[in-house]
Amino acid sequence: MNEDVYIDYFSVLGLDEECKTGDVRKNYKKMMKDLILEIHSSEVTPDRLDQYLLSMAKLNAGFYILRDDERRNAYIEHRKKVIQLEKQWCETWEKDPTSPDADRFRREYDRILRDFLTKYMEELVLESGRDKECVETSNWDSHHERHASRVLRHYRQKLYSQIHERLPYYDVTQPIINWSEREQTVKQILRRGKE
Repeated sequence: MNEDVYIDYFSVLGLDEECKTGDVRKNYKKMMKDLILEIHSSEVTPDRLDQYLLSMAKLNAGFYILRDDERRNAYIEHRKKVIQLEKQWCETWEKDPTSPDADRFRREYDRILRDFLTKYMEELVLESGRDKECVETSNWDSHHERHASRVLRHYRQKLYSQIHERLPYYDVTQPIINWSEREQTVKQILRRGKE
C-alpha cells in the first residue's frame, strides 16, 4: 500500500509526527522562503504557475494544520482511518470479492476518502490562505486563492483517481480474443463485399 497519496503534511514540511510547533514554524518559513526565491528566479509558465501555487498551498496548509494541536490530531486520526479502511477493504476483497463485507468496506472507504481529500486538499488549504501568519509569510492573496481553487480541485481529483486505479475494485479482467476467429470473420465480410 502506498500511503504517499494520502497527503502527508509532515513530509511536506520535512518533519515527523513527534515534531514540536516551533519546528513546524521554522521549517515552514524556511521552505516558503526557498520556494518564493525559486519562483522569482525562474521563468513562470502556466504549468509552473500551477505547480508553484500547489506547493505554496500545501506548505500553508501543512503549517496551518500542524501548528494547532486540535487540527493536527484530527488530521492524523482522519489519515490513519483512511489508510486502515483501505487495508481492511483490500484484505476482505482478497478473501472474497463478492462478500457483503467487501462492498461495505469499499463504500465506507470511498466516503471517508472523499471527506479526507475534500477537507485536507481543498477546504483547509484554502482556509490556511486566509490565516494571518500564512498570508504574511507567503504573500498569499485573493488572486492566489482564486487560481489555487481550480488547481486544488484538479489535484484532489487526480489523487482520487490515482488511489482508485490501484485498488481491487478497479481491476479489469483482460478480454480473451480469439484472433483466428476474428480473421475468419473479416475474410467472410470481405468476400461478401466483393460479391
